[in-house]
Amino acid sequence: MKKYKKVNYPIEDVRHYLEPSPTVLLTSAFKEERNVMTLGWYTIMEFVPSLIGCMISGGNHSFELIRKSKECVINLPTLELSKTVVSIGNCSGTEIDKFEEFNLNTAEGEMVNAPLLVNCYANFECRLYDSKLVNDYNFFIFEIVKAHVAKVPKYPKTIHYRGNGHFVQSGKNIIILSAK
Repeated sequence: MKKYKKVNYPIEDVRHYLEPSPTVLLTSAFKEERNVMTLGWYTIMEFVPSLIGCMISGGNHSFELIRKSKECVINLPTLELSKTVVSIGNCSGTEIDKFEEFNLNTAEGEMVNAPLLVNCYANFECRLYDSKLVNDYNFFIFEIVKAHVAKVPKYPKTIHYRGNGHFVQSGKNIIILSAK
């Protein structure tokens, strides 16, 4: 087995190696206001119920919309939307209407009021499941209450954020069997 020579590394940058999830677009709405934000980190917390956790900065426009509405939609974009994903992440919904600015096509959710992004491969309607960590850590725990997923391609090309403008494109899907 290969051995790696290692050097000290800044702990504030370790996320560049530990953030493997596809970058998503999180949509939210409260009353007449709505927003979309780019989210590069979240974690699956449970399978049944289907729980997902994510940290949303308190300074982000979506934070209050989600805190008040207690719901959102996690939209999975494909590689072809990568420039839009980055552009959405580099502007504020308090200054522009991102849906209009980026020509985002939407549909109504079945279980939540936040919009679904039609041009994304999948949409996961979420409701706030547990808010205990929101005040201290801006950490939301959502239950996915409805999933809409395209049938093809089976494995869409997605992008995965590594920090500082660096992304990894999903690659070849392989099956690895246990060594035992």
